[in-house]
Amino acid sequence: MNDSEKDIAFMREALCEAERAEALGEVPIGAVIVVGGEVVARGHNLKETSKDPTSHAEVVAIREAALKKDAWRIEDSTLYVTLEPCLMCIGAMVQARIGRLVFGPMDPKAGAVGSLYDISKDDRLNHRIEVTSGLLADEGSQILKVFFSKLREGNRREAQG
Repeated sequence: MNDSEKDIAFMREALCEAERAEALGEVPIGAVIVVGGEVVARGHNLKETSKDPTSHAEVVAIREAALKKDAWRIEDSTLYVTLEPCLMCIGAMVQARIGRLVFGPMDPKAGAVGSLYDISKDDRLNHRIEVTSGLLADEGSQILKVFFSKLREGNRREAQG
């Protein structure tokens, strides 16, 4: 399996995490962290479930990886996530020293890796992250579109009810 095929396989793992989030009624975003070709941590949005605004998929995965490594540095890792990370999440990746980030669609409302900002390339920071964007972007966008469409439909029914 070449590197491109590996990236696709790991992004599909992140999409499975997004489906887990959706099953909980969470915004369907998923993440996995890979070290040495193996998934070492998984995460999906848990903000509603945990009542914790920092429980984004990326942060959940970073916390799990740090616990497993018993260290806050998660160097030589790749984080795969189904949507462009926000400021908090890319900040957490910089702090964790994530080596590479692979994400799906851009997030024009909150993205901080090219849409609104590009923290991953900011020379003022002590760590930069190699970035690959747009991987399985259609799949990542579609799961979000379906989720928000269902949410709006449910809200309309409640308002009419």
